Amino acid sequence: MDWSILPGLQPYPETLAAMEARVAAIAAGEAPEAVWLLEHPPLYTAGTSARAQDLTDPGRFPVHVAGRGGQYTYHGPGQRVAYVMLDLNRRGRDVRCFVHALEEWVIRTLAEFNVTGERRAGRVGVWVVRPEKPANADGTPREDKIAAIGVKLRRWVSFHGIAINVEPDLSHFTGIVPCGIRDHGVTSLVDLGLPVTMADLDVALRRQFDAVFEAGASCGS
Repeated sequence: MDWSILPGLQPYPETLAAMEARVAAIAAGEAPEAVWLLEHPPLYTAGTSARAQDLTDPGRFPVHVAGRGGQYTYHGPGQRVAYVMLDLNRRGRDVRCFVHALEEWVIRTLAEFNVTGERRAGRVGVWVVRPEKPANADGTPREDKIAAIGVKLRRWVSFHGIAINVEPDLSHFTGIVPCGIRDHGVTSLVDLGLPVTMADLDVALRRQFDAVFEAGASCGS
């Protein structure tokens, strides 16, 4: 496994091209699997299900067509992006299982900081209940999104991956309807009152990646 932490703010088009080249090399048996941890400059990405009306401020930041599943997503400083390039030919050709494992990876990582991340049916990503905020109009508790998930497979090798909000400028999310969901907000570890650094998160991500993907817990755990 090639585990890399890329410095600075990585330009999106060049990173996407490098990721696609790495996926092709993995599929050809010419390179090992890889996880790249990085940050991007402020930008929006459009997944394959993106709707034009969900880009509410089109001139704010560059918009890139990502090719992954999902709708509009924000990337920017203070957000840890993990691009995950795994060969599902040898890990089991089960897309649902793979997405479940990515969610599990995020949930276990957040738990290291005493944050309870949860899945929600019909809502992509990982969510945090906010009982300290006013309830929704229907009386249900407020929930904010703390991590996004979007993947693509080519020849059963994965790319794209996850994005966890550590300390991004949350106002930057207002230029889109994140993942097409209008009724819930966005949060971060620092917004939750936790002074977590990117280095802290990276250590937890590595530890929990091994627990989920290398210890046989990637499906159904």
